[in-house]
Amino acid sequence: MAKYTALTENAHETAKQAPQVGVLLTNLGTPDAPDAPSLRRYLAEFLSDPRIIEIPKVLWLIILHGIILRVRPKKSAALYASVWTDDGSPLLAIAQKQRQKIAAKLEGRAQVALGMRYGNPSIANALNELQQAGVRKIIVLPLYPQYAAATVGSTFDAIAKSLNSWRWVPEISFISGYSEDERYIDALAASLGDHQAEHGAPQKWVFSYHGTPKFCLEKGDPYYCFCIKSTRQAAFRAGLNPDDCITTFQSRFGKAEWLKPYTDKTLEALPKEGIKNIAIVSPAFSADCLETLEELEVENREIFKHAGGESYRYIAALNDRDDHIDALVSIIEKRL
Repeated sequence: MAKYTALTENAHETAKQAPQVGVLLTNLGTPDAPDAPSLRRYLAEFLSDPRIIEIPKVLWLIILHGIILRVRPKKSAALYASVWTDDGSPLLAIAQKQRQKIAAKLEGRAQVALGMRYGNPSIANALNELQQAGVRKIIVLPLYPQYAAATVGSTFDAIAKSLNSWRWVPEISFISGYSEDERYIDALAASLGDHQAEHGAPQKWVFSYHGTPKFCLEKGDPYYCFCIKSTRQAAFRAGLNPDDCITTFQSRFGKAEWLKPYTDKTLEALPKEGIKNIAIVSPAFSADCLETLEELEVENREIFKHAGGESYRYIAALNDRDDHIDALVSIIEKRL
């Protein structure tokens, strides 16, 4: 088997073709099904990524295969089953709609492929699809607005690994975050405005971002700073009182300290301060998934209500909203 792959062995013939442009959309990924075997495969890939777990590899593999993959898949499968739809995983179903709408907006100017960092469809398969189409330039858009090494950095690693086997490496335009893009901020602010128009203003707006270990910030990861700025910019654009906006961080696991304040602890404390009417949004997610549909919609709602909260409203991710799609297309078009 050849070490390096190419669209054709006749490079001269390929060179005569007009340069083709490909767009690779990526997101975190999802298990193939909401069952324990699928979760075991998915978690094994996800939790083996050194960008995700930064402890000595040998020690971590013992913990991962000796404890975590024996216990966690069954529990996680039950959570995924609670949000699974007729179209399968919510994240994948929404990502496919995003891909279709972006491709339609680009009107044939680029071939658009979708690849997940973990699970299927994989980044490697998506890149192979673009290679077979004869692309000579690839615009990579990881669908994480705020850069983090564990998401965007890991995506770059996977792409570099796949391209390492290409004989003719294409030109790459890698978008490492877009939280400061004007149209993205407008779309996020519009979703807040739409919610307020329908339900009125809550006492507090909670902006909940996926957490990362605190040491990532201390070692130079800018994710925390982008999150704080996203809250400030979206609130300003939506005309919200900054004193009514709180930035928190969710989805932590393990015993290490993570970015604070924690979402669940904040929601538990707010009713004691007389804050019983909130709206919560998670700008770090470009598509609804387990962390929003189960963790925020269900688990954290119960925490808030149990603590004495009365009105808890989750504002959906931007998903395939027209203004969100237009923002993503605009970001891509700048690099066409």
